[in-house]
Amino acid sequence: MNIALITGANKGIGYATARVLAKSGYVVLVGARDPERGKKAAEELAGEGLDARFVRLDVTDLDTVEAAAAHVEREFGHLDLLINNAAISRDQERTPSRLPVEDLREVYETNVIGVVAVTNAMLPLLRKSQAGRVVNVSSGLGTFAFLADRESEWREYATLLGYNSSKAALNAVTLIYAEELRDTPIKVYAAAPGFCATDLNGFIGTLTADEGGEHVARQATLPEVPTGVFLSEQGGTNPW
Repeated sequence: MNIALITGANKGIGYATARVLAKSGYVVLVGARDPERGKKAAEELAGEGLDARFVRLDVTDLDTVEAAAAHVEREFGHLDLLINNAAISRDQERTPSRLPVEDLREVYETNVIGVVAVTNAMLPLLRKSQAGRVVNVSSGLGTFAFLADRESEWREYATLLGYNSSKAALNAVTLIYAEELRDTPIKVYAAAPGFCATDLNGFIGTLTADEGGEHVARQATLPEVPTGVFLSEQGGTNPW
């Protein structure tokens, strides 16, 4: 029995990823901070004949993170796949100099510190898997290759201080955990869903959330993948 936990899985890319993984045979734990929305999402997937179960998990609340890890331990005894998907943005077309520090702090609490908290809590369970994986859902907007490229077609998004810098930090976190776990069976890498229309960006984007979920699920389950890479939705890898 392969067990996958996805944070922020009650909607958008996380929900779409959960559906694809469940269809491929995973028991999918739908991590969500809002019990009502999380239960509804899991019930909808279960209504399709999929094994999806709600787990309350607010990545900014250590009590729920630790409770979620204890729940997985009791119910399954191990975890095979952790997808750190939960993320927020507070930029809202504001320039970096106009983004309140408290908003930036909130973004980092979810997009960076929350990933560290969940990963640390779930690592003992991932170590009990024969081939555990930690997949961090990132964005090309957080790569230094993009941020330094003044000719990029996406240049209009280069000044999203909170989102872009938090994804850059997430990329660094990914590489650091990959290095720590390099001599273990656990693979750690980042995955790009592509530019998807979700509520995070006001529903602009060239892909649907379902398409983004398909990309993440595929990248998370590749039979062979090196640790410490940033996979592209188009195939291959993104530069850091």
